[in-house]
Amino acid sequence: MRDEVREAVNKLERDGRFCMERLYMQHGAVTVYEHSVRVADFSLAVSRMLGLHVDEKSLIRGALLHDYFLYDWHEKDISHRLHGFRHPKRALQNAREDYALNPVEENIILRHMFPLTLHPPAYKESWLVCLADKYCAAAETLHALAGRFKGKLRHSFGA
Repeated sequence: MRDEVREAVNKLERDGRFCMERLYMQHGAVTVYEHSVRVADFSLAVSRMLGLHVDEKSLIRGALLHDYFLYDWHEKDISHRLHGFRHPKRALQNAREDYALNPVEENIILRHMFPLTLHPPAYKESWLVCLADKYCAAAETLHALAGRFKGKLRHSFGA
C-alpha cells in the first residue's frame, strides 16, 4: 500500500466506520476493505504513470469510500436487490454521515458504477476510480474463478 493511501486509511479508520469494510466480502475472497485499498492504490498509480494533474487527496479518499455501503450484499435480502445500481447512493449517504466530503469525492462515490448507472463521472479523478474499480473487480473475480477451476481440475485428475 502506498504511503499516501495508508495515511488516508488510518484517518478514515480513526474518524469513521471504514474498518467495518473488513467485515464484508466483495469479490471472491477479497473484502470490501481490500478492494477499496486496491482501487485507491491502482487509481493513484495510473494517474502518476500517465502524468495526470489530479487532486490526489480527493482521488484517494473517493476511491477508498466508493463502496462504503457497509452491508453484505451477498445476503438474500430484499434491500440488496439491484445492489449494482443502488449501492453508490448508499455509500455516499454513509460517507456523508461520517466524513466531510468535497464535490470530487462525492462524484467519485456516486458515479463509479458508470455505465451501469446512467450518469457519467464529471471529474478526471472520478473517471480514474471508475476504471480502476472495473479493473480491480475483474482481476479479483477472475482470480476467484481460477482458484475454483484449478480445484476442480485437481479433483478430476486425482491430483
